[in-house]
Parts: sequence; structure tokens; C-alpha cells
Amino acid sequence: MNRSFYTIMAAQFFSSLADNALLIAAIALLVQLNAPAWMTPLLKLFFVLSYVVLAAFVGAFADSRPKGNVMFITNTIKFVGCVAMLFGSHPLLSYAIVGLGAAAYSPAKYGILTELLPPEKLVAANGWIEGLTVGSIILGTVLGGVLISSTVSQSLLSLDIPVLETGVDTPAESAIMIIMMIYVIAALINLKIPDTGARYVSQKTNPIELIKDFSICFKTLWNDRLGQISLAVTTLFWGAGATLQFIVIKWAQVALNMNLSQGAILQAISAVGVAGGAVWAASRIPLRNSLNVLPYGVVMGLIVCLLAIYHSDMLPNTTLMTVGKFEISLNLLPAYFLLILVGWLAGYFVVPMNALLQHRGHVLMSAGHSIAVQNFNENISVLTMLLVYSMLIWLDVPIQYVIIGFGVTVSAIMWLVIKRHARNQAEYDSMHLIGEHKH
Repeated sequence: MNRSFYTIMAAQFFSSLADNALLIAAIALLVQLNAPAWMTPLLKLFFVLSYVVLAAFVGAFADSRPKGNVMFITNTIKFVGCVAMLFGSHPLLSYAIVGLGAAAYSPAKYGILTELLPPEKLVAANGWIEGLTVGSIILGTVLGGVLISSTVSQSLLSLDIPVLETGVDTPAESAIMIIMMIYVIAALINLKIPDTGARYVSQKTNPIELIKDFSICFKTLWNDRLGQISLAVTTLFWGAGATLQFIVIKWAQVALNMNLSQGAILQAISAVGVAGGAVWAASRIPLRNSLNVLPYGVVMGLIVCLLAIYHSDMLPNTTLMTVGKFEISLNLLPAYFLLILVGWLAGYFVVPMNALLQHRGHVLMSAGHSIAVQNFNENISVLTMLLVYSMLIWLDVPIQYVIIGFGVTVSAIMWLVIKRHARNQAEYDSMHLIGEHKH
């Protein structure tokens, strides 16, 4: 990998770190405002809304100028959302502004990989990007939990800046101040991303024409035998992953008797597994064998169901070791193991799918447009699954039933995807055989 790739990785790390820390700070703000429980998952819903609404436009924007420049502009939009949250805007609206920046950031972030690297390096590059992104999710979630904890927030609030009255009076607000600084670091790194020299045909500006182009790209990817399988898997993965974030926090509260700060750290443990699975896939799975990992998705869904069975009273509450203020107890070890295993399986099967989808998109259309189509599908899935989850919480359905329904649904959809791939392969083999007979 060249030096430019590592600069992109650094920019992505800090931007994603801030996004995930801000989610925990926004949840803390909702708690501070005494918002109803069903509103919490709506944070993520508002965040991803821009991915869907602006899908037809962000791809063209990403291809209209050097990707590093696009990443700087969109990171600045995230910073503005952070400022809005700090100065009293509703957390849902503010996080939606951050989502607007993220929606335009994504096609540039992934699109630049296809400009920099040959196809045979895409799985490895995706493994590193996904591993690093997951690392930033882990650290961002932990950072958010730490920043809103009573000990750290009291220290931050006690800092006195002469002459300047910040108006920062709560743990959530002090956390947001730190997160804003992280966005600034990401923006400075964006400025260091070099121009790859890749240029695309002049991008259209007429909204109707952009929507028509997007619909053509959408149909092209879904009609491609390899594109439709990888797109179906990544669409399911990101919807499931976003919902699992909130399920784990709720499960930690109900089954493990943890508060938000502890639950945020527990949620990050599954991301450790995702990072491990992603890096393992990057080192073991070449692009031509990427579809061999599909069965791991079925297994992942079934293992998620086991979370519904476990609760902290099954084993004695014996402290094995203490890391800072975080205790590792005997009765929590099975929970940690299950979360890491679910994460590992998810990382192992999604990274090759992501690389295959990027390769097919790059072959069939431009990088920015293919990533925009991918983001549109993935975030329709996120919106749908989060709406269903919010409704289940509003109806007060026990979290154990929600987990089982979630796991079974993931496994069933992955099984259908495997069947579809087998049918596609049979059709391809049949056509290939007919072609040989004609010769």
C-alpha cells in the first residue's frame, strides 16, 4: 500500500471516531432531556436519512472534484452538526446534519480506493479500512462512554478558561467539546490527501438527470449476477449492524444490569471481533473466492439468538480483573465471548463482499456512483430495521424476543441469498455450456 492510502486511513479513523463518540454523547443528551426510550434508536435513523435522500446526488458530487477535497468539505459539515448540538439544537436534528456530511463523505472515502489501487488489492485495502473503521467504532464508543462518565466529565467541567464563558454545564456538553476537536484533526488530515489525478466526465447538475443516472446505476448493479449478491449481503449487514448497536445497549441494561456508560463499552467489545474478522478475511480471502464466505452470515444470525438466553445471574459475580474503572467479572465472560464471536463472523463475511461490490461497481460505472448506490441500499436497510426496532421498543416487547427475531431474520435472509447465488451460478454454467456447443 502506498503512503496516500495510509493518509486516507488516518482521516477515516478520526472522522469515524468522532461520529461514534458523538452518538453516545447524543444519547446522553436525550437522557438529559428526559426523552422517551423509543427516541434513542431514531438518532441513527436521522443520521442515515441523508444517505437515502441524497443518494442520487452525493455520487456525482464525489466524482466532481478530487476526493481529498470532498472529504474535507464533508468533514466540515459534520463539525457544524456538532456545533449545533452543543448550542441547543435538538440532538436528532443535529445528528442529522452530521449524517449529511457522512453521506457525502462515504463515496469519496471508498471511491478513492479504486482510483489508487488495482483490483487484486481491494480485499486487503477493505480489510484494513474496515478493521480501522471498526477500531474507531470501538474507541469512539468507549471514548463517548468515558467522556460522559461522572469522573471524567467532572474533570472537564472543572476546567476554567480565563475570560471565556463556554456555557458548557453538563457531561454531554463537555463530551461534545472534545469531539469537536477530533473533527478538526480529521479535517487537517483531509487536507494532506493527494489528488490521484482521476477525472470523470463532467457531472450533471440537473436534479432530474441525476436521479435518472442514479436509477440506471441502481438497476445495473442489481441486475449483475455478482453485484446483486454482494449488494444484498452488505445491505443486510449494515442494517443489522446499526440495529445491533442499540440492541446491545438495551440488552446490557436488561440482562447484565449495566448503565449507558458501561453498555457503550460492552457494545464496543463486539467491534473487536469485527476488526479481527475483517483483518483475517483481508489476509486469507482473495477477490475471486469472496463468495465462499456467505455461509458465515447464516451462522452469525444463529449465534446472535444465544444472547437472548444469557443473563448475568447464570454465573457468580466474581471479579477476575479490573482495567481502570471497568471490571471483568466471571458472569460477564460468556457475554463478551458471544459478542466477539458475532463480530468476528460479521467482519469475516462482509469485507470480501464489500471488496467484490466495489470491484463490480468500478467495472460497471464510476466509483462515486457505485458507492452511492451501495449506500442507498444499505441505509434503506438501516432505516427499515431501526424503525421496526423503535416500534418494538415502543410496544414494550421484551428485548429477548427482539434478539431472537433479529437473529432468525438475518439467518433466513442469508440462506435465501446463498440459494440465489447457486441459481445464478447454475444459469451462468448453463449459458457457458450452450456457448461451447455453438462453437
